[in-house]
Amino acid sequence: MENHRTEVTTDIQKSIKQFLSDKKYSQIAVIVDENTEEHCLPLVLDALPEHFLISIPSGEENKTLSTCESIWMALTEAGFDRKGLIINLGGGVIGDMGGFVASTYKRGMQFLNIPTTLLSQVDASVGGKLGIDFHGFKNHIGVFNEPQNVLIYTGFYETLPKEELRSGFAEVIKHGLIYDAAYWKEVKNIDPFNHDWTDIVAHSIEIKKKVVTEDPFESGLRKILNFGHTIGHAIESYFLEIPGERLLHGEAIALGMIAEAFLSHKLTGLTKEELDEITSYLVKTYQPKSIDPKLFEEILRLTTQDKKNEGGVVQFSLLKNIGECTINIPIGIPDMVDSLFYLNQAIG
Repeated sequence: MENHRTEVTTDIQKSIKQFLSDKKYSQIAVIVDENTEEHCLPLVLDALPEHFLISIPSGEENKTLSTCESIWMALTEAGFDRKGLIINLGGGVIGDMGGFVASTYKRGMQFLNIPTTLLSQVDASVGGKLGIDFHGFKNHIGVFNEPQNVLIYTGFYETLPKEELRSGFAEVIKHGLIYDAAYWKEVKNIDPFNHDWTDIVAHSIEIKKKVVTEDPFESGLRKILNFGHTIGHAIESYFLEIPGERLLHGEAIALGMIAEAFLSHKLTGLTKEELDEITSYLVKTYQPKSIDPKLFEEILRLTTQDKKNEGGVVQFSLLKNIGECTINIPIGIPDMVDSLFYLNQAIG
């Protein structure tokens, strides 16, 4: 499954030229949103041959089948065949959706990912998960498929708003919590707004690559990467279409990690000291708002559609301790409700 290269580069134009140098594509399409078209495309334009630009609206709320239809139609009208290449220049939404579009257009064409956010570089760049949201359920429709290559360039971070950089940092934090206690200690001392990211990004990618290589289709070990995501995705999905309340992915996952650290303490052995350490750091870093308890039931109902569930039972990935995670822990609604009350209490 893991047959592409993920290259961390300090010269993105040179890397693009090297990738394209020995390949003959019938046509090249570049997918961007309005933000990456303005800020990131100029950084790679000189390295690109003649291409067809497809611009889509940014944001998770646009990671839908209707947006895919517009891309498929643009490719069709431009006469693309299966020997073309799609270059996805953007964050996780473009990587997920652009890869899904490429994998399904005329039964599949090749694609190159150039992720432009910290989140997409340390998370979506590895593992071949592609998909779109469907009627409010995150990544409900999708496939496993690998890009030809992934080019990682941390210079794109200079184009990011601070909250987007902090959002991506949540996945870096998660990698330490689930797999590498020493890395967690290092990560805790990072200022996410003022840091040389090259080594950290490479380390996070290496952690995820090790996990994904051992379990490419998420039948076992790979499920540890879902820590914080069962409740986090439910929170993110609930607030996605509420004006002024939408959370970035990492902001929602930070909330999910606090709630699921509580469940880890209650059920899988995480110590009270470790719970306090995780909670205080995430609250300090993300400064979240509490959630109205009247919404708990509706938010938690969304966990019933989580892809890890089996036989209608919601399955969690929880921490045994910092640096070690366990999987397939069945959790009922009462415990989930308790975790959200804990979350509100921690926020204060």
